[in-house]
Amino acid sequence: MPAPMLNQIRPNQLDAWLAQLPPATAASDPAQRPLLLDVREAWEVQQASLSAQDPRFELLHIPMMQIPAHLPQLNAQRPTLCLCHHGARSMQVAAYLVQQGFTQVANISGGIAAWALECDPSIAQY
Repeated sequence: MPAPMLNQIRPNQLDAWLAQLPPATAASDPAQRPLLLDVREAWEVQQASLSAQDPRFELLHIPMMQIPAHLPQLNAQRPTLCLCHHGARSMQVAAYLVQQGFTQVANISGGIAAWALECDPSIAQY
């Protein structure tokens, strides 16, 4: 079993992080695509969100405080990216996932605010 890893990546480093994943996580199998876990509150997701149609990952919204209750639904072997507004809450969730045995976890440093600046200026800032 691979050793648990927690990476810090900027939004503009996403493609490089995805490229280093094992071939089994190819986009051809949706169940094996990396999971982008948005841990913001529902009102925040309504303010600004990523495209659920991005073929690079599956987007799933579970607010931070609900992660423990939803843990059985998540696959600890699936590459998982954590996202929040600026990166602090998602870092806490990412560290929690590693403690729970998740093997490939990345926190998106700077959160959706950085994503808007570095990758997609159409995303609203709040």
